[in-house]
Amino acid sequence: MPYELHYWPTIQGRGEFVRLALEAAGASYLDVARGPESKGQGEGPMMHYLKSPQVQHPPFAPPFLVDGKLIVGQTAAILLYLGPRLGLVGKSEAKRLWTHQLQLTLADAVAEVHETHHPIATGLYYEDQKKEAAKRAKAFREQRIPKFLAWFENVLARNPSGPAHLVGARLSYADLSLFQLVEGLLYAFPTAARRTLKRAPHVTGMHARIAQHRRVASYLASERRIPFNEDGIFRRYPELDA
Repeated sequence: MPYELHYWPTIQGRGEFVRLALEAAGASYLDVARGPESKGQGEGPMMHYLKSPQVQHPPFAPPFLVDGKLIVGQTAAILLYLGPRLGLVGKSEAKRLWTHQLQLTLADAVAEVHETHHPIATGLYYEDQKKEAAKRAKAFREQRIPKFLAWFENVLARNPSGPAHLVGARLSYADLSLFQLVEGLLYAFPTAARRTLKRAPHVTGMHARIAQHRRVASYLASERRIPFNEDGIFRRYPELDA
C-alpha cells in the first residue's frame, strides 16, 4: 500500500521535506489532502486523525505519515522512520543518529525562518507585527543564515567520504532537506542567501547536484511541486531582505 502523507494542500511548508524524500526514492505515496474527496481523500481524513477520539495517538499538527496502522508525526520523526525504508540513510546506528541530528538542526533553521515573519504570534497576521518582523529578519539575515550555512559547509567539508553529501557517500534525507532549506532561503531572502552562499561552495555544489537528480528534477518540474507562496514558511517580503 502507498504511504499516506497528510499536509495542507496549498503550501510546501514542513510537508515538503517529506515529499522530497518520497519523490527522490521513487516511493509510492498519496498526498492525501490534495486528492479528490470522491476517492476518500481531501482534508477530511487529515482532520479525522487530528480530532477523532478514536485515534489513540493523534498527531499534534500536519505533516504526519500513515503507514498501515502506524501514524508518525513531526517531520524529523517521519524522516527517521522513512530513511531506512527508502534507502536514504546509512545502515549503521551512528550514521542514522548523525543524519537525525542534522535533520533536527535543519528543523531549528526552518523554525527561525518562520519567526522572521511571525516573531510575536502565529495567530497574528504578518501585517500586525511588521515592525518586530523587520528586527527579527535583520538578525536572521546577518547572524543566523551565515551561522547555519557555515555549519553545514563544515559538515560537508569534514565528511570522510567527501563533500558531495552530508553523511557518507550516498544521498540521504538530510541532503534533500538542506536542498529545500537553500531553495527556501533563495526564495524568501535572495539577497542575503546569495551573499552567504558565496562563502559556502560545498553547500552550493550539493544544492545544484540535487536539483539535477533525475527524480528530484522531474518532481520540481511537475505540478506535484507546489510553488513557494506567502502562506507557507518561506515567504518573500522584500522589506525583510533589505
